[in-house]
Amino acid sequence: MINIIEKKDCCGCSACVSICPKHCITMSLDNEGFLYPQVDNESCIDCGLCEKVCLVLNQGKECKPFQVYAAKNINEEIRMKSSSGGIFTLLAEQILHEGGVVFGARFNADWEVIHDYTETKEGLAAFRGSKYVQSRLGDSFCQAEHFLRQGRKVMFTGTPCQIAGLKLFLRKTYDNLLTVDFICHGVPSPGVWKKYLEELIALKDNRKNSVLLSEPYNKNIFMKGFLADLYLRPSCYACPSKSMKSGSDITLGDFWGIQYVMPERDDDKGICCLMVNTEKGCQFLPSDKWVEYSDSDYSTVIKYNKACVMSVVPNLKRNLFFDKFQKTDSVVRLIDKILTPPFFRRFLSFAKRLVNKIFHLHSKEISK
Repeated sequence: MINIIEKKDCCGCSACVSICPKHCITMSLDNEGFLYPQVDNESCIDCGLCEKVCLVLNQGKECKPFQVYAAKNINEEIRMKSSSGGIFTLLAEQILHEGGVVFGARFNADWEVIHDYTETKEGLAAFRGSKYVQSRLGDSFCQAEHFLRQGRKVMFTGTPCQIAGLKLFLRKTYDNLLTVDFICHGVPSPGVWKKYLEELIALKDNRKNSVLLSEPYNKNIFMKGFLADLYLRPSCYACPSKSMKSGSDITLGDFWGIQYVMPERDDDKGICCLMVNTEKGCQFLPSDKWVEYSDSDYSTVIKYNKACVMSVVPNLKRNLFFDKFQKTDSVVRLIDKILTPPFFRRFLSFAKRLVNKIFHLHSKEISK
């Protein structure tokens, strides 16, 4: 049976919950706000299926993509509503056009991030854009299997660990399944997100739509904590799905460094790093009637986006943050306090800038 001793050894993919024939595994929140499997020992029959579908115990092989492109959806409206160049929408619309089903992450009525599916183009809007929180998968794996067995095409999108978990859960290959993951930096705590959201809703007169999606990243304290790796899931610091080990057909992401390698393509509206990992992925590539493609290579992607192959380094103050997290009455102030350098460091930084400025002015006077 699944027995999580080190929390870094569980990605929360919930494949073990979905595969259990006795339904004796549930996902429970820990004090950091992450979900982990809990086994009812009295109901467990020791079938071992949960261990067979665990992606940490059964890691895939490292591989390299067949093809790499810098790509963008030529529909500017869709592109601006999307992340990473709007390629997801084109892939999804192709599946839907053929009577298929698309799975992705969306916000529910309480602004929690959950996995869901749609059978209509209108439903794709909720899946567009990055959510920056680990989604709750619920019954998504079982639902996807149901549609696959019906012979319908299924496009399942998620983090690399979710895709790896799905493929292990299915225990067989399906020609009618297209798996799409993204270059993942790591997933922040849903518990921190919930506390942050509750606090901001109270401050902003319940205007939920202004909480995260409209704030610039450099002013959003939740994003600052995320980018500082302050409250990522422990497994993200030792990710078992890097280097294409998820087995996905296609990987999407922002094409970091585009301004250096293809400056003519950089328009600050989002360019997709599109990596095709399997022959099936090649077959599903949208026509160049809808996408502007430019050839690239894996080494260029890795050079500017190490998250493809490397796990993030834990923030040294992560334990301090979670020690105070349950006790604080303001997670906003806590994140700000944890990330703000002490006065002495701020003073040294100011002094250094001042000295450099004086030296620069002095040099200019001498050169006259």
